[in-house]
Amino acid sequence: MVVKNICCIGAGYVGGPTCSVIAWKCPDIRVHVVDKSELRIKQWNSEKLPIYEPGLEDVVKECRGRNLFFSNDIEMAIKEADLIFISVNTPTKTYGIGKGRAADLKHIEMCARKIAEVAEGNKIVVEKSTVPVRAAESITHILSANTRPGVSFQVLSNPEFLAEGTAVENLLHPDRVLIGGEESVEGDEAVAQLTWIYNHWVPTEKIITTSTWSSELSKLASNAFLAQRVSSINAISALCEATGADVSQVAVAVGKDSRIGSKFLQASVGFGGSCFQKDLLNLVYIAECLNLPEVAMYWQQVTDMNEYQRTRFAKRIVECLFNTVTDKTLAVFGFAFKKNTGDTRESPAIYVCSHLLEESARLNIYDPKVECKQIEHDLTSAAVTSDPERVQQLINIYSDPYEAVKDAHAIVVLTEWDEFISYDYRKMLSVMKKPAFIFDGRKILDHEALIKIGFHTETIGKRFSRNTLLRASGGDIKMMH
Repeated sequence: MVVKNICCIGAGYVGGPTCSVIAWKCPDIRVHVVDKSELRIKQWNSEKLPIYEPGLEDVVKECRGRNLFFSNDIEMAIKEADLIFISVNTPTKTYGIGKGRAADLKHIEMCARKIAEVAEGNKIVVEKSTVPVRAAESITHILSANTRPGVSFQVLSNPEFLAEGTAVENLLHPDRVLIGGEESVEGDEAVAQLTWIYNHWVPTEKIITTSTWSSELSKLASNAFLAQRVSSINAISALCEATGADVSQVAVAVGKDSRIGSKFLQASVGFGGSCFQKDLLNLVYIAECLNLPEVAMYWQQVTDMNEYQRTRFAKRIVECLFNTVTDKTLAVFGFAFKKNTGDTRESPAIYVCSHLLEESARLNIYDPKVECKQIEHDLTSAAVTSDPERVQQLINIYSDPYEAVKDAHAIVVLTEWDEFISYDYRKMLSVMKKPAFIFDGRKILDHEALIKIGFHTETIGKRFSRNTLLRASGGDIKMMH
């Protein structure tokens, strides 16, 4: 079998970009991305895509209508496809057994049952969603139990390793492509077919083939290791603030060790996104189910440290603002979980803002890519507050950062957008309440320069000498230590 038609069930952050790049690099293959959400498909077919990723718009516009199609006709796409990606959401369960830790696989199971119901001929089914170990086995059981004459399936695991904000670059130049399959003649053939697709632009030496179970666990382990590094440097940042050390200097010194390396040693207000937290909790749950409590406790501490960092930063804001933020206005710069994306899933900003709102702070929020409705939804959801009407009264969302800082007591930087670095902070200072504070949760600003013009500046992992601000007769701000 030569793959001529690909179907991807799920038009989200993984399925959309992945299949757009496949269509771009494999012009002879027809790629159908399908989703039950009419709104999402309408957005993929419009001028404004449902997600923001640098470079994605150009790829979609070149391929859309040629060999890349977005539709709600899931059944037809399954029937026509030789290879089917399952790329649906697998959120952490909010109910029942495993609540708060286990992955919710209801969408995966629904896809498997729909494929079993309507598929014709031989199909390769590829799990692209982040799933717990042995999920492919579950998919295989469902497909096998519903097999009809003339229909056969091979199930592969092909986890994604995309970082939001650089997804297209990650797809075009991956560190590795991981494909797991059944260790049989049929399984090897299915792996070869998927390898052939990636070989259109990925060198063979970067394609790793394993058993299905190893592939699934490798995905969880990779994200757990990366999250572990972030939590490790954030733990050190607390020590730096207590002792007077500089976490940036510590990170450089540690990162120079070739055995450790410098990546993911940037202290911040915490990690977010759709994968790290979810995969960590999934790993914890798997370890608990396998009666490995010490392993579960080890990985649980990584996510506990992330929560500690977010809470600690919020408390520091309150303490610096004379132990109260009630009715004080804080300008929040950034709501996405990282720069170059509009995604807010598990964003540290949600947690920091919720802590401040509990203290009755008034928040003026600005983010260059996150939609107003998304910010409102995140801060008024039942998981964040029991009083959404009160929250709505305390937040204002701005499209201009210079408007957001008017009469504000402080600026709180929660996403590392590049544009925040180049703002005219002297101009902002002139319209803020005094003393004016900046809390840099991403360590991206020029702190010494901000102190010189008159801001009381706080950041992660570093302690500045306390400054008293005096207004000089000429209107300039002098610093006295």
